Amino acid sequence: PRFLADHDFNEHILAGCNRLEPLVEFVRARHAGLRHAADGNILQYAEAHGLCVVSHDVNTMTAAAKARLERGQSFPGLFLVRQTVPVRVAIESILLVWSSSCQQEWRNLVAFLPF
Repeated sequence: PRFLADHDFNEHILAGCNRLEPLVEFVRARHAGLRHAADGNILQYAEAHGLCVVSHDVNTMTAAAKARLERGQSFPGLFLVRQTVPVRVAIESILLVWSSSCQQEWRNLVAFLPF
């Protein structure tokens, strides 16, 4: 899978993923012009560009994903990492998803990392 990192996603996690596996692709929301975008707009962008979202916004992003599904709209997948998860564990979890699955497996699913 390819990922869209929400605007406040921990940079240490992203850097660690890229350091261990340089082929992992992350688009940062702020680089895509989404720095102040609502969660629904982030999911819309992710859908348009085929990117699974990684976010720390457990409550609001989950609600936005649910709202999209209720409107008959889809999204490529949402991975939520609580702020309390150690950086190393978050890195390992994202790399596990990246290395052992494909984008389509996560379509319209919300998953908490670590599993």
